[in-house]
Amino acid sequence: MSKADKAKEHFLEGYNCAQSVLLAFADDCGIDKKTAALISSGFGGGLGRMREVCGAVNGMCMAASLLFGYSAPKAFAEKKECYAMIQYLAGKFKEKNGSIVCRELLGLDKKAPTPPTPEQRTEVYYKKRPCPLLIYDAAEILENYIEEKSKG
Repeated sequence: MSKADKAKEHFLEGYNCAQSVLLAFADDCGIDKKTAALISSGFGGGLGRMREVCGAVNGMCMAASLLFGYSAPKAFAEKKECYAMIQYLAGKFKEKNGSIVCRELLGLDKKAPTPPTPEQRTEVYYKKRPCPLLIYDAAEILENYIEEKSKG
């Protein structure tokens, strides 16, 4: 099963969009599933359901950072490389989906309030949301990036 399929499956189990993507790569990142779910739990719904940057994009960026990021505070070259990677990945997502902003991807009004209460996951919910496909795309983009990078 591909990472993209795993990510989509996690969402259909009830994880949020960010959790779904990060969980698909947790083993590769060297973190256990509980830690991955906890780290990414606040990023769903475009950051705490504020409908900002798509949670799937956030999850993709978290996984990419764990795999290829930097940790030294003065690692300027590594920071530049990491930011270039994130811009590349987000750019691929935007190229495919038209945006990286949750509210735009969902076709929501910019001025509409976004209460923190998540919607119940029902058949109607899944039919009106493109989230499973967006999660799949984010995981597939990262999966392809990892494959390209491993080729040298």
